[in-house]
Amino acid sequence: MSGTTDGAGAVTATPPAGVQIPVEPPLHGLGVSLTPADAAAKAEGTFPYAADLWAEGLLWAAVLRSPHPRARIRSVDTRHATEMPGVHAVVTHEDVPGDKGHGRGVADRPVFARDEVRYHGEPIAAVAADHPDTARLAAAAIVVEYEVLEAVTDPQLAFEAEPLHPDGNLIRHIPLRFGDAEAIGEVMVEGFYRIGRQDPAPIGAEAGLAVPRPDGGVEIYTASTDPHTDRDLAAASFGLQPEQVKVVVTGVPGATADREDPSIQLSLGLLALRTGCPVKLAATREESFLTHAHRHPTLLRYRHHADGDGKLVKVEAQILMDAGAYADTSAEALAAAVSFSCGPYVVPHAVVEGWAVRTNNPPSGHMRGEGALQVCAAYEGQMDKLAAQLDLEPDEIRRRNVMATGDLLPTGQTVTCPAPVSELLRAVTEAPLPELPKDTPEAEWLLPGGAEGAGEPGAVRRGVGYALGMVHMLGAEGADEVSTATVKVSGSVATVICAAVETGSGFATLARQIVQETLGVEEVHVAGVDTDQPPAGRACHGRHTWVSGGAVERAAKMVRTQLLQPLAHKFGMSTELLQIADGKITSYDGVLSTTVAEALDGKELWATAQCRPHPTEPLDETGQGDAFVGLAFCAIRCVADVDIELGTVRVVEMTVAQDVGRVLNPRQLRARIEAGVTQGLGAALMENLRTTRGEVRHPDLTGYALPTALDAPDIRIVKLVEERDVVAPFGAKAVSAVPVVTSPAAVASAVRAATGRPIGRLPIRPQAAVAQPVQTSQMPQASQIPQ
Repeated sequence: MSGTTDGAGAVTATPPAGVQIPVEPPLHGLGVSLTPADAAAKAEGTFPYAADLWAEGLLWAAVLRSPHPRARIRSVDTRHATEMPGVHAVVTHEDVPGDKGHGRGVADRPVFARDEVRYHGEPIAAVAADHPDTARLAAAAIVVEYEVLEAVTDPQLAFEAEPLHPDGNLIRHIPLRFGDAEAIGEVMVEGFYRIGRQDPAPIGAEAGLAVPRPDGGVEIYTASTDPHTDRDLAAASFGLQPEQVKVVVTGVPGATADREDPSIQLSLGLLALRTGCPVKLAATREESFLTHAHRHPTLLRYRHHADGDGKLVKVEAQILMDAGAYADTSAEALAAAVSFSCGPYVVPHAVVEGWAVRTNNPPSGHMRGEGALQVCAAYEGQMDKLAAQLDLEPDEIRRRNVMATGDLLPTGQTVTCPAPVSELLRAVTEAPLPELPKDTPEAEWLLPGGAEGAGEPGAVRRGVGYALGMVHMLGAEGADEVSTATVKVSGSVATVICAAVETGSGFATLARQIVQETLGVEEVHVAGVDTDQPPAGRACHGRHTWVSGGAVERAAKMVRTQLLQPLAHKFGMSTELLQIADGKITSYDGVLSTTVAEALDGKELWATAQCRPHPTEPLDETGQGDAFVGLAFCAIRCVADVDIELGTVRVVEMTVAQDVGRVLNPRQLRARIEAGVTQGLGAALMENLRTTRGEVRHPDLTGYALPTALDAPDIRIVKLVEERDVVAPFGAKAVSAVPVVTSPAAVASAVRAATGRPIGRLPIRPQAAVAQPVQTSQMPQASQIPQ
């Protein structure tokens, strides 16, 4: 090995030609599997969740909820409750000064039911007492006289039923027309699909603490995912100005719809203002199931037209989403469902009708992949039917129709982002299949149903299914997706201030990595979130990776310029000729070499920046418009073993290929994909919040089945396509939602392959997976859906 000597006498080794010296991977920055700052606390059980909150002079809250899905309220008598020892306050709708309605999408929901209750579990009143048992007893002592009314629980009947709400039963109707509505194909297949009500099922139920302020305002400590919206809703309900209400985010264990319902915060704030004392509420598991938003149950009728070679000609679809009693984000979910109703396929012509309606069922709202999951299960079922009709392999029918960059969505929007759908499909189809289990007693645990199952190996059939899914990133239809961040550097420590809530998506870790990469400072702290900071928006659709991460990057670059400009001026060079790495600043020619701490020289530098992606527009009266900023895609192959006599299903392996733009944290990204696949598996096989005439049955984790480690299959990520989206900061895409969207459809496809059954319902019931002759030529009729 030879070497060279620099002016200081140091020798730099030069390897012989053809010999590569391994390069030590960076310890921090983008592309590194940086461990989350709260990982140890969560693993050790010391992480402070919202249910752990405490304050001096604390009172406990309890909420009285309706036992009926629909009833007229004749009277509410709180005398017995207020006279109980230890009770400090009881509040009803009469105590809500600004109760003009609240809601994420439409302000149509009262804080407490006034004249009528519209779903099982709707809040009627709230109590504050000096002990949680006293609060619960006092809530039970409130006497409510109900006139029980006939609940409307079938969304198909909502069109002709009497109005369930002053705003009517129809929340939104989207009639999409694309291409020639009269076009037909040589081959036509039909299907009817029903998607169940999936619950977020948070490990920790909702909780919070409200503390009154001397100025007549209130501070609310809770696991919010959108604190500024919660603040504004609370202030309007309390009759206060927004600056009189402060929301402090604390103890978020992860979030979907369960952290976006502000009802707990509103009850707590009212009680704190009424009593002048801190008030805490920790929801029971039953309350959690009854009150937060769930995935929209959906009915879907489809008709696919194709030519003799299997190329799609036209898609006809009717999509009916059950919003429950209030609108929430149903209009947004319907827009996604209608826009992605044809999937990541080239479809020249489409006629789609979409409706979201109110019923007396539990509330529906935001949940990973809302709208996109429901239609993915349907259009992939249709692709399997087309393959069978044309005697093609399921992967081949998909390959002949996949979308690519430059193609059009049925909304008329051009797909300008990378869309490597064909590459994703090829990756999962070419991956080796898992070995077949041996018919031996030692391998009985492989049977569907587990080691103690009653099945016989001879009744087990293996099926291989495929699914392609897509989701949008950020908001849609003109949503202003702005976020603000501040980066401060002092000494060898940097601080990020941004109201983007860390919900498990990895934003806090990403923010640290961005600052490490840009400023070369290893120690980076991310400040806690409250509404004294500028807003950053909701924690959904991968927003914070894009807009909040982009804001952090811009602020960090501004600080970098402040840091480097004096040095560049001193040495007569531009800042572009200086680089920062591992806490050191060096010039391209080696003349300048100093540390970041030395360059700061005791000063504190800071900068604030915003990130706002390009604008979108609402869908017009025919469902046309550039409604989305970016798209992400996924392909999954599912291998499942099905006992065709018992109908039990065991998913053996899920093979995943995903379009990620750029890998920012490899370990975190893989964990998010695996979690998404597992959540989708639950939607496919077991998760369904059951109701009887609007009343929730078994609202607990015994009656609501969730996939455990024993249910989780082998998840093989065979390809991550890193084709950067040029309009996205870092080129990265959201990764959590699209595997949730795609995996239920893949499981259903595998069960179809194993049994020959149509499988039009999720979750898949055992009786649906029992192989027997069925008539599939006629689509089941959902006759009440408007034609």
